[in-house]
Amino acid sequence: MEDGQPILGSLYVYAPNKVAPVFFTVAFALSAVGHIAQCHHYKSFKLIGLHPFCAVVFTAGYALREYGAFNYLYSNQNLLIYVVSQVFIYICPPLLELANYHVLGRIFYYVPYMAPLPPGRVLSIFGALMALVEALNALGVALAAKPTSSQSQQTLGRNLIIAALAIQLVVIVIFVLLAALFHRRCAKANIHTKAVSTPLITLYMSMSLILIRCIYRLVEHLGNTTVDIDDLEALKALSPILRYEWFFYVFEATLMLVNSLLWNVWSPGRYLPKDYHIYLARDGRTEIEGEEQSDDRPLLAKAGSVLTFGFLFRNKKEHGAFQELHGYPVADHQA
Repeated sequence: MEDGQPILGSLYVYAPNKVAPVFFTVAFALSAVGHIAQCHHYKSFKLIGLHPFCAVVFTAGYALREYGAFNYLYSNQNLLIYVVSQVFIYICPPLLELANYHVLGRIFYYVPYMAPLPPGRVLSIFGALMALVEALNALGVALAAKPTSSQSQQTLGRNLIIAALAIQLVVIVIFVLLAALFHRRCAKANIHTKAVSTPLITLYMSMSLILIRCIYRLVEHLGNTTVDIDDLEALKALSPILRYEWFFYVFEATLMLVNSLLWNVWSPGRYLPKDYHIYLARDGRTEIEGEEQSDDRPLLAKAGSVLTFGFLFRNKKEHGAFQELHGYPVADHQA
């Protein structure tokens, strides 16, 4: 059992568990296979392609951590493996959060007249914020995770991670409020289709898991996190979150694995139409296929739009008004 006693020269502060990384490597690999199979079956790579990608990256991250469990004392090679493992594990939660934003945007496309903001704006706004979070995360982890970095570099890295986590927390709260407002509007309009309710409930659970993980990481970096692997007394003074490995496996590894499994069980590809031009009439039952707008933008503009999540170089035609649905009655309001 863990006793919280640090080990001189350990890149992890402690001697890492040798069994847990194997379990999570296998579990994430199986989840990745499940996501890939679902994406192929439901033709939903565009909708949830980030889930298999993140599961694969998590698999690589924990496989490298298993290597580190046997090679945890400082050396140039062990340090490289350690930093890459940390980066792989750190960058995925914001990407999974981005995947959730994409799913919410597709739900808004499905019931556009209930959306609190234009459906195409969801991914562009939140995607740009997540790009900022990922940039801060990657740079912060690269600095903070390197025990041989100077104290000033570790402090800078820690501050970048804290900034990324703080932004992530605020964005999560805004996201949940938008989803809840949309959900309430649908309920008042008596729209209870599974294509809306099931993905929304899964989104709430997923964002709750990511929120708990963010709070854990924020608390971790608010404590004493300056690591000097050659100073035993300094290591003993570190935050307990850094000295006890179970915090990591409970609040990071397990939460993210459960999140991945959630989307394995309730894949949005099962519920939402493959084409975002298909949306729900106001009767709450009839699906309408809208007209697909031509995209005559230059290739560079299209690429720029993808790379900026649609924030720049937008296709103005694509986000025009949806067809009027006066031929379909509004959903009946039952007492």
